[in-house]
Amino acid sequence: MKYCVLLLAFCLIAINSFASDKTTIRIGVQATGTLTWELAVLQGENQAKDLAFQIETHPVATTEAGKIALQSGAVDIIVSDWIWVSRLRSTGSDFTFYPYSTTSGALVVPENSPIHVIKDLKGKRLGIAGGELDKNWLLLQALAQQEQLDLNVSVEKTFGAPPLINEQLKQGRVDAALNYWHFGAKLEAQGYRQVIDGKGILKGLGIQENVPALGYVFKQSWADGHKTALTEFLKASKTAKLLLCSSGPVWKTAIPLIQADDPTTQTKLRQRYCEGNVIQWGIPEQQAAERIYTMLRTVSNNQLTGQSEHLQPGTFWSQN
Repeated sequence: MKYCVLLLAFCLIAINSFASDKTTIRIGVQATGTLTWELAVLQGENQAKDLAFQIETHPVATTEAGKIALQSGAVDIIVSDWIWVSRLRSTGSDFTFYPYSTTSGALVVPENSPIHVIKDLKGKRLGIAGGELDKNWLLLQALAQQEQLDLNVSVEKTFGAPPLINEQLKQGRVDAALNYWHFGAKLEAQGYRQVIDGKGILKGLGIQENVPALGYVFKQSWADGHKTALTEFLKASKTAKLLLCSSGPVWKTAIPLIQADDPTTQTKLRQRYCEGNVIQWGIPEQQAAERIYTMLRTVSNNQLTGQSEHLQPGTFWSQN
């Protein structure tokens, strides 16, 4: 009997020791973000036990709240953009970026709208998610400028939170909505029409590469100290995304997190999400990011990017 008790105690110690050997990765997560879908897959019973790291999720209410949590050291990773990373690096911070998704925003109109191309926005009312420095808005302006159209004077602008912009379009208070991709997808599922998305805007600006709009952001110093766990997490995250896009049963694990009850909306969200898969990430894409940076710097008059003429070295994390 004493032998059994000792054996049981030894096993419990061994199990606890093994669990404690796993690196804990603290991730700041918005409840409405697609990252929750992937984490649900990673934290599934069969997946989690095979991973050499454990995930500790920290809810953040907004994108800005996530940035504050990362900068304060409350979390290790958030999803954000490389423009913000470069701007921070120009002030001496050591944050760095690894791609997560190439999907960004979309310009959406009612199905029967006369708006079919950018120049059709002239004289129309445009709802814009975010503010004057929203990247989708800045790049749309750059594209319109190629057609000698100044959207700042040619359209009646309404800025607001993404849900508000969708409601403005539904109520007919704006003629078109420039919104984040998942809000655009929800409109499409209700019969609205996409005029152009973020990738289309970039292609119109001469950027043929699929440059990620969002990525995992973390400190370089933290990455250096947790390289094995981080590398495995990034690999597992990519696998989770591929499973969500290819496996019906795995996709069902994400449905309760989607905040959309009807199958049509769920299907459209899945389609747009999967279109954002990062297939290629290398020198061509990073050089294209530099060209996008220059455009954003010019259109925003340095307000978005800061004074730096170029993307800061180290903005993109290298696994080497």
